Amino acid sequence: MQLDLEKGDSLIIRSFSAGEIRINDQVVTTHIILAVDKIIGEWTPPPIEKLSIADFRLPLEHDPEVILFGTGLIQRFPKAELITDVLRRGVGFEVMATGAACRTFNVLASERRRVIAALLVR
Repeated sequence: MQLDLEKGDSLIIRSFSAGEIRINDQVVTTHIILAVDKIIGEWTPPPIEKLSIADFRLPLEHDPEVILFGTGLIQRFPKAELITDVLRRGVGFEVMATGAACRTFNVLASERRRVIAALLVR
């Protein structure tokens, strides 16, 4: 899947394929957390069914309005408890396949929204 938007002040996800995300001119092959203006860091979460609020500590520290959770090639939902815990903090939490999360990130970033993407590459 190829994703292209005009370059601005924010990061742009150029493409996603299994095992690889191209952010601006950088290729990333690890799970990653992104803000609109920076790569926050690599991410080593447990399997989706074992995720907890502690695994989203870093994204939550950046005061997002919404966290996009890209679950790899297919959409897989974490436990409802995790989603509820994030929502109770006043932060939106959207779960989708990573390709969809990449496209959504670009749209929200272009609108200058406070979006964080937590993306699984596989």
